[in-house]
Amino acid sequence: QVQLTESGGGLVQPGGSLRLSCAASGRAFSRGTTAWFRQASAKEREFVASIRWSGGDTYYSNSVKGRFTVSRDKAKNTMYLEMNSLKAEDTAVYYCAAHGSSVIVSAVANGGMYHYWGQGTQVTVSS
Repeated sequence: QVQLTESGGGLVQPGGSLRLSCAASGRAFSRGTTAWFRQASAKEREFVASIRWSGGDTYYSNSVKGRFTVSRDKAKNTMYLEMNSLKAEDTAVYYCAAHGSSVIVSAVANGGMYHYWGQGTQVTVSS
């Protein structure tokens, strides 16, 4: 059974930075796709970023492109989300998700494609 565990959330001022981690246990995602989603209060879940473990191809939503960077460490079986220039509208619970094989580009933003989900970590951007 795969378990995903997020960490690194917290309170940060506008313009600040945070790095989220998503550690996977139970299997290695050597050919999989993992992603970050977020859900703000009273809003629908939205795609943030994804990465293919084989090749390292990354994809971002327009709202975070240029500010967020997704990466992975194969040796640690961990995915990261480096978040810079944070804005109040980035406030949300951030979830990591995983699919056991590569997800086609047109589907990476579809939460229904992912088999495994973490419990989420809260990110609050406020002064």
